[in-house]
Amino acid sequence: MSAQPQPVNPNLPPDHVTVFVDGIEIAAPKGSMIIQAADRAGVAIPRFCYHDKLPVAANCRMCMVDTELGGRPGPKPSPACATPVADGLKVFTRSEKALKFQRDVMEFLLINHPLDCPICDQGGECELQDVSMGYGRSVSRYVERKRVVADEDLGPLVATEMTRCIQCTRCVRFTADIAGTYELGGMQRGENLQIGTFDGKPLTTELSGNVVDVCPVGALTNKVFQFKARPWELVARESLAYQDALGSNLFHHVRRGEILRSVPRDNEAVNECWLSDRDRYAHQGLQAEDRATVPMIKDGGQWREASWDEALAKAQSILSANRGDALGMLVHPATSNEEGLVLAALADGLGSTHVDHRIHALDLSDGAVSEAFAAAVADIEKADAIVIVGSNLRHEVPLLHARVRKATLHGAKVHVVNPVDFDFAFEIAGKHIVAPSQLATELAKVDLGTAKAPVVIVGNVAERGVHASAIRKAVADFSAAKNARLCRIPQGANALGLTKAGVLPSGRDALAMLREPRKAYIVYGIEPGLDFAYPGLAARALGDAQVVAFSQFACESTRAVADVILPIAAFPEVQGTLTNLEGREQRSQAAGKMPGQAREGWRVLRALGGAMQLAGFDFTDLDGLRSALKPRAVAVKQGAAVGASGSGLEVAASDAIYRSDAVTRRSSALQSHVLTHGAQAAIHPQTAAAVGLQDGATGRFTTGDGTASLPVRLDAGVAQGCVWIERGYGATAPIAAADVEARPA
Repeated sequence: MSAQPQPVNPNLPPDHVTVFVDGIEIAAPKGSMIIQAADRAGVAIPRFCYHDKLPVAANCRMCMVDTELGGRPGPKPSPACATPVADGLKVFTRSEKALKFQRDVMEFLLINHPLDCPICDQGGECELQDVSMGYGRSVSRYVERKRVVADEDLGPLVATEMTRCIQCTRCVRFTADIAGTYELGGMQRGENLQIGTFDGKPLTTELSGNVVDVCPVGALTNKVFQFKARPWELVARESLAYQDALGSNLFHHVRRGEILRSVPRDNEAVNECWLSDRDRYAHQGLQAEDRATVPMIKDGGQWREASWDEALAKAQSILSANRGDALGMLVHPATSNEEGLVLAALADGLGSTHVDHRIHALDLSDGAVSEAFAAAVADIEKADAIVIVGSNLRHEVPLLHARVRKATLHGAKVHVVNPVDFDFAFEIAGKHIVAPSQLATELAKVDLGTAKAPVVIVGNVAERGVHASAIRKAVADFSAAKNARLCRIPQGANALGLTKAGVLPSGRDALAMLREPRKAYIVYGIEPGLDFAYPGLAARALGDAQVVAFSQFACESTRAVADVILPIAAFPEVQGTLTNLEGREQRSQAAGKMPGQAREGWRVLRALGGAMQLAGFDFTDLDGLRSALKPRAVAVKQGAAVGASGSGLEVAASDAIYRSDAVTRRSSALQSHVLTHGAQAAIHPQTAAAVGLQDGATGRFTTGDGTASLPVRLDAGVAQGCVWIERGYGATAPIAAADVEARPA
């Protein structure tokens, strides 16, 4: 007979063992921990430091359980989070010994915890409250003075009350292992142990709000939501993030129609259990002072409020007089699928072939449209080689950047081909920092070695630049030659959905509509001064035409060009679907209340189409809309390109992380964040010396679209012959689309 122990259940897969948790037989993977087996069986074990997305720390000892193996009881209780399973292991979570130790640990945790539950923002959803109800004493046996810990200013997003901290280190492990910034840590020892930053500076990670979610007590809370409401006053509405094309799942928490906070909604295939700060705090912009709340008409050069009937009549008059070739339709790429279907139908009804959502593009000479990722988002972390081309990925799609970081922790090699040495939270195997005009040729120099599952990710620096078509061809050829899965990030939260809906031109594309102005335009969901790739060109073309603006904001740039403003709801205020970067169609509920007389965009479009007696506009609800309107088949032609002048400095433009859309730009907390640097021009020291610019001085940068006066920052990470600017600021708008002449102001 074999001397090896025989498995309790020989029918199990070879990588599993049999464990008994409170008498329940469980098949658990070898190497997994007791707490994971118990969770699988639905047996509750109290815990504070354990989190299934974070490395095991075994700090709090709250998860102590009693064990028995081979008929022999364990010598002492074991922490369930750090004790691996074994075949035949018996676990007792409610035995007298286990309960005694759990209650003792609870008593120790409460020794120094302040009695401020009534004023704590975590009250009502606090893990410490929940567990203490089951394992705590009604009175404390300790009468000594409780310790007090000074708070730190972690920035405008996360509020601190560190006296409440129980040193579970979840926040420390999050910033180290998920965000990769290592900004929080434990200082001193014993009773003097404190969690905080080592340098006393605010958090810089773009994922900082997640420390609020992982904190089991009220030590770290949402500063924007602070003292606004109690959890039991809020209603949770399922929704989606629309700040990037990932489509992170989230809940909006609403009280009396106002969105007070956003929290992640678990979806392992998309955002796991995390949320970027941009997705979490952008809702603050919905309450901006310049929200469009009533229909408005420009009368004799002056704006006045109007009824919906009068405003729709004005819009109908403009569109009836400018059908067909005279009409252009420009649509924001975060517009929902339902609105996209109605817009496409409206274009057909009015006979216009000039309809486009690619408002950011400068080079459409290859007729490029958005395409779904060739790799699922969850599979990117399994890649063994990743090439990032023309993207500040950490700011462009923060949670996709987190997936790439996970891949590097599994051994993947990351190569970047960029005009700027952007900051990534992982080690780079190969850097190729060259001017935008050289990205296509430089890509061929990337060596992937023996990679078996490579991925190529292409971002907005490449997709929106004047050399975009050459770069797209280069990445397609490279991906085919290396057998790599090509992932071009759609340029807009729903660019892929609008592509499928047919919000595309068979006539002039967005850039051509502005270069060859139409007599009238529909501008849908766009802030003209900041959303267009060429704002100066857009201002001139729209300013000379009649414009019907469907808008969430009655901003200055919209008022400057529009003849009628029809107030429409923002995405969190309506039901709708978005299609994310891997082609996943996701649906959201209406959360916030539409302000004033604002209406759902599709309803306004339906009313307008119905008033003009266009075919297909007889639906009355979303289900009817989806049944009545089908995606529009469009043969997209090769389009326009700005082209490079060949003189001056090349512009490398990326989106400022918190200036990427109209709602985010109006979130005061995000605008106060350290990552919102303000408008500036970054130049390599040698390039600056050649044109006579100095660090901190003001430079004048001139293109055919205008002149920008910007503070200069010397940065050796910028490719020579380039100037790097961030889009989303009015000051940088004139120079985001062409080569610039630079000189001292």
